[in-house]
Amino acid sequence: MNSAIELHKVSKIYPGKKALDSLSLSVPFGSIFALLGDNGAGKSTTIRILNGLTPPDTGYARILGQDAWKHAAELRRRIGYVPERPKFYDWMTVAQIGWFTSGFQGAGYLDRYLELTKQFLLDSKAKLSVLSKGQYAKVGLALALAVDPEVLILDEPTSGLDLLVRREFLSSMVRLAGEGRTILICSHQVAEIERIASHVAFLHAGKVVLTAPLEDLRELMIRVRLRCEGARPNGSALGTVLQEQRVGGKWQMILREPNRAALDRLRLTPGIHDYEEAPLGLEEVYCALFAREVEAT
Repeated sequence: MNSAIELHKVSKIYPGKKALDSLSLSVPFGSIFALLGDNGAGKSTTIRILNGLTPPDTGYARILGQDAWKHAAELRRRIGYVPERPKFYDWMTVAQIGWFTSGFQGAGYLDRYLELTKQFLLDSKAKLSVLSKGQYAKVGLALALAVDPEVLILDEPTSGLDLLVRREFLSSMVRLAGEGRTILICSHQVAEIERIASHVAFLHAGKVVLTAPLEDLRELMIRVRLRCEGARPNGSALGTVLQEQRVGGKWQMILREPNRAALDRLRLTPGIHDYEEAPLGLEEVYCALFAREVEAT
């Protein structure tokens, strides 16, 4: 077992739509792995399959070496899950929902849950129906973290949380990963993801467009700017051109998998001036990739 989470050629078809199209992913142990993509990219379906809520039509999904569908009940005690829009028995209090959930979990669950609710400044006697959106989200986080999970799956986990709580929560994710836990997170907060993620996968139309350790993206995706005398250089010889435009009197290209030898030659070519090269931030990578995919479709 080399990966905490593995999906191999997973497809899922709903009436009139292919949600996942032979999707393969490998999530290393101890990583904070971010799934990024527009609405309809397949992120939610991927999470449903990993949580054993629906089986794949083809391929397989495994967590901690076990089939996510066949062994869903066993994995419940090893996985923490926070859905994008958690829904509980709203007539219960904060403490009662923890007591109720503890009946499906192992020893120590309730104590951990109650301690987490204190950390999140939740009133244990408050009914769930009167909580704010942010407080309701904190209950979901506490229920998931109280499992003491080996793998934590989060779907838009910071939605509705205020800035300080979001920062505290994201810091705790780094700490949990440092303890050897594996975290899979879906979020539209790309800037937040960039601060904590170790790996990232970009999904579009049920397929993986790009997946890599975050540090490798600095080499995989770059921006080149230059001034040139005469005709501009042929970008296709330099790598896969995702964007090309004129900015402030300079030609700018965003390249995927740049040809390093060709770029080195370009830098020394007569007539090329003010050559600049820089890696992209995660949000820039996101925009460049998906603008290209939308154009392709």
